[in-house]
Amino acid sequence: MARPDELLIRPLVAGDEADWRRLWRGYLDYYETELPEEVYATTFVRLLSGGKGEYRGLIADLSGKPVGLAHYLVHRTCWSVNDTCYLQDLFADPAVRGKGVGRALIEAVYAAADAEGAASVYWMTQDFNTTARRLYDRIGVKTPFIEYNRA
Repeated sequence: MARPDELLIRPLVAGDEADWRRLWRGYLDYYETELPEEVYATTFVRLLSGGKGEYRGLIADLSGKPVGLAHYLVHRTCWSVNDTCYLQDLFADPAVRGKGVGRALIEAVYAAADAEGAASVYWMTQDFNTTARRLYDRIGVKTPFIEYNRA
């Protein structure tokens, strides 16, 4: 049994699907986004595949309860011989914010990227995400890039 306030970051496994869905739904709710069931099902399968070029998933367990997630992708870049790592999704249940869950997930992505020889780790957030940005300002470097999407 986990000790109170023991935080464990681990790879996503098949038995995590219900908790993963709950957490990812919370993440998508924050961004006022809904996705069809097909995307949930396909994404979960892809996160578990372990295939080269597929997204990977991490779960944060606090005292044995899943309370956070991260999705990341290691991919090639034209700016380095080594791969780079994109942290696409990061979420901590609002009930556990301030307990180090987000930081621990980012550090676990950093460690996974290092283990795969990635030259860098990058991510994006929306400008209004002030709570997360306070963490990001401590654990990362804000770049001057502006994102554009296809019109």
